[in-house]
Amino acid sequence: MRSFAKPLVAASFVLTLSTSSWATMLTWQTSLSGLVESPPNASPGTGSAQVDIDTVVKTMRVQVTFSGLLGNTTASHVHAATASPNTGTAGVATELPLFTGFPTGVTAGSYDHTFDMTQLSSWNINYVNANGGTTDSALTAFIAALNAEKAYLNVHTQAFPSGEIRGFMHAVPEPATMSLLGLALIPALRRRKR
Repeated sequence: MRSFAKPLVAASFVLTLSTSSWATMLTWQTSLSGLVESPPNASPGTGSAQVDIDTVVKTMRVQVTFSGLLGNTTASHVHAATASPNTGTAGVATELPLFTGFPTGVTAGSYDHTFDMTQLSSWNINYVNANGGTTDSALTAFIAALNAEKAYLNVHTQAFPSGEIRGFMHAVPEPATMSLLGLALIPALRRRKR
């Protein structure tokens, strides 16, 4: 049994080093609907969104798909931080009036853009000023809001100027975490076999 211990420890160490770059990418996802808006609405529109933040190079990739909206799109952005998780409203945290290149004047579409979060233009200046006054402090507060499920992405339309569909962002476990959890289970399984 001891002959397996050293290789297992070595493999675990190598895996930890090789996955350390994964630890820099944080991911949140959500489904978008009118029922989650505040106040809720009966829009048949649906969608999904994913936000990926690389904490080393300080970029944020935003991906959104939507369809079935009752009105033509006018804006989309992330709001943060609400007082309570998964409920309430908050000011816009990201750039105003909408994400760069977000499709407007449509009832269905998709979006994929990566922002440099070290640039003030990627933020609502009021959010930056309310959260330490720098892009670094704003990013720290923004990640905390995302992790606490106090940040939501919504799509605004002519039919619903305050937002037709929205969803609160929820963290997605990263592959490195899942791999390390699997490695942690190996000793327990080996003990159980004995």
